[in-house]
Amino acid sequence: MSADLLIVNARLVNENTETSADVLIKDGRIVEIGPDLQGREAKTVVDARGRHLLPGMIDDQVHFREPGLTQKGDMRTESRAAVAGGITSFMEMPNVKPATLTLEALEDKYQRAAGRSAANYAFYLGASNNNLDVIKSLNPRQACGVKVFMGASTGNLLVDRLDALEGIFAESPILIATHCEDTPMIHANEKLAREKYGDDVPMWEHPNIRSAEACYASSSLAVSLAKKTGAKLHVLHLTTAKEMELFTCGDINHKQITAEACVHHLWFNSDDYAALGAGIKCNPAVKTPLDQAAIVQAVKDDRIDVIATDHAPHTAEEKQGSYFHSPAGLPLVQHAMLSLLDQVKRGIFDLPLIVRKTSHAVADRYQVADRGYIREGYFADLVLVDMEASTTVRKDNLLYKCGWSPYEGVTFGASIDMTWVNGNLVWDGKHVTDSAFGQRLDFNR
Repeated sequence: MSADLLIVNARLVNENTETSADVLIKDGRIVEIGPDLQGREAKTVVDARGRHLLPGMIDDQVHFREPGLTQKGDMRTESRAAVAGGITSFMEMPNVKPATLTLEALEDKYQRAAGRSAANYAFYLGASNNNLDVIKSLNPRQACGVKVFMGASTGNLLVDRLDALEGIFAESPILIATHCEDTPMIHANEKLAREKYGDDVPMWEHPNIRSAEACYASSSLAVSLAKKTGAKLHVLHLTTAKEMELFTCGDINHKQITAEACVHHLWFNSDDYAALGAGIKCNPAVKTPLDQAAIVQAVKDDRIDVIATDHAPHTAEEKQGSYFHSPAGLPLVQHAMLSLLDQVKRGIFDLPLIVRKTSHAVADRYQVADRGYIREGYFADLVLVDMEASTTVRKDNLLYKCGWSPYEGVTFGASIDMTWVNGNLVWDGKHVTDSAFGQRLDFNR
């Protein structure tokens, strides 16, 4: 029987190597990888012409805003932007309305994504000061992780009681992912800023308000709790040089405590507030060039294990507000991989490292079943990129529901030419298909 798809003359980037190979795909999975498969029968043949074939990015941190905040984004719109950017699977956060604090709310999100999401999907169960029994009852394959907002959130999603944190760290049956900022320290810094500027606080004060000290106080607490309880901990979107001392270099599979950096913290620094203002206002804040350099080095040293987006869209109108009225968060999924490929072109990173941080390491840390690698028997979640082309970000080629990007006007030194999810072409370089959808992620737990 013929296969569904044959990709020939590709430059595979996988498991720290670059090799010339062909890839044969049937029923959504890779059935054969070899140097010369051009004689095999397939319904569709794609000539990669020496372009690079990568495993699709697995983004372990997105906010797609559904349910309850769909004026900003939704499962359909943001997943379409994601596959156009080479992201084939995502893990979505619980700070929606209502917050994902129950098993019923968790399953509701899976139902919302089914038949609508262009990418594969999984969802976090949110933690609160009082839902430990729900966390303990969680089937380990039911969610990608338990998300703990140790600051920088509101309502029931802010876990600010030490006894609640200790219980969650001791009892969670799966990986704990944390947002680490110390809320009392932030509130004190906000008060100082108001005393100095009134309500007209300049955007460049954001990294002083959401300070390095506030980040370190919270992330160091998370690390100490994980060491005390033995919890599997993944600290999200680190932004400071000081925090790097909390984490160790080495293979992610040998670590109890792991760390993540996000694409915007690798690309932007505090010098960019003057031009971009609220366009780069996010939590934790984009910080100094020295902090940015430390994060870049930590990625290269394997102190930072995973690169993600923290895609968090808000409407353009919302972003026009003054400091205290402009929400924090950026739309990023369509251009995350492009920003990393551009940094490869500039010699900051190499391509196998980027594949490791965006695909392999995420699959390993979260125990994602049969994804994250180009391997026979694995799902065909693949991205064909042209490292000799370029992509300019313009308002008229954005797929985000919010309709804006902090990268507008930037020309990246690569292009995302094709994206396949479960062997189906979902992005052809110009359009996202409406005839193929992602699947619910499974976990080897």
